[in-house]
Amino acid sequence: MAQMKKVLSFLLTAYVSVPVLLYLFPWILSYAIFSHLLRFPYSVDLRRPQDVLNHTCNFYLSPEEGVSVGVWHTLPASQWETAAGRDLDWYQEALGDGRPVIIYLHGNVGTRAISHRVELVKILSAAGYHVLSLDYRGFGDSSGEPSEAGLTNDALYLHHWAKTRSRGSLVCLWGHSLGSGVATNAAVKIQEQGSAVDALVLEAPYTRIGEAVANNRLAKLYMFLPGFESLLWNILERINISFSNDKNLETLSSPLLILHAEDDNVVPFHMGQKLYQISLRAQREPEAGDRVQMVSYGANLGLSHSHISSAPDLADVVQKFLKNLERER
Repeated sequence: MAQMKKVLSFLLTAYVSVPVLLYLFPWILSYAIFSHLLRFPYSVDLRRPQDVLNHTCNFYLSPEEGVSVGVWHTLPASQWETAAGRDLDWYQEALGDGRPVIIYLHGNVGTRAISHRVELVKILSAAGYHVLSLDYRGFGDSSGEPSEAGLTNDALYLHHWAKTRSRGSLVCLWGHSLGSGVATNAAVKIQEQGSAVDALVLEAPYTRIGEAVANNRLAKLYMFLPGFESLLWNILERINISFSNDKNLETLSSPLLILHAEDDNVVPFHMGQKLYQISLRAQREPEAGDRVQMVSYGANLGLSHSHISSAPDLADVVQKFLKNLERER
């Protein structure tokens, strides 16, 4: 009986200590949101993308002094034969071949080599697109420490880099989960500079990061405690993390495609629906229904949060969306 009391006392102490630790060390929440130290898969050498992807080159960019970010450039499958034996300069020149360029901004945890990310890139390559897969600062083999401002700057830099080499080809920002906030942040910055992102694809997007955090299974264990939800929002403000997709979409004019699975157990499906409605209201033009689209995937498909790449119609959905935009250009 005494032993049982000790165990219960320990569990209660551990439970109560979590909010205290978060308050005293707010950076813990930042590390949990980014989860960048979990550099899965450890078995892949990021300098050798050819181990997991055909006709992909690895290179590094420096968005600011002291920061180096790793990028994979995967060619459209139709260029594979031509690419044999070509160097990095040829790959960069190929970005101007007239085919759309997709900048893939992944979610938290792991690197650009995680299997579901690689599978998505394969599908997009087979569909005829260049794909630039970015590991933000602090992720994978990229240097620096992650922050909302830093990740946004990394995406902005890569977008500008791609735009200057694409010779007018469509350049699309594709953000998954955490990356959806990076994508809309970058799109807002670009729009504020007097331009607009050619296209946005948001896969499993949240309304704002605080609401996604509150939906986390661990956080739900504490939500009934008085003041815990307020504590979370307070800490997010202290560490300058908001990733507010809802606020961003209220001002964005770029064409938007939202992809969300009804059985998403990380970011609830209703968040994607809310963002879709926000964007429809924000873009009141008659053609908004074509420029703002949402494709949902039934729970029976079992795609959940990270496997929309397995949807049988994904390539067709993306091709239809981007081809319509190319015709309007």
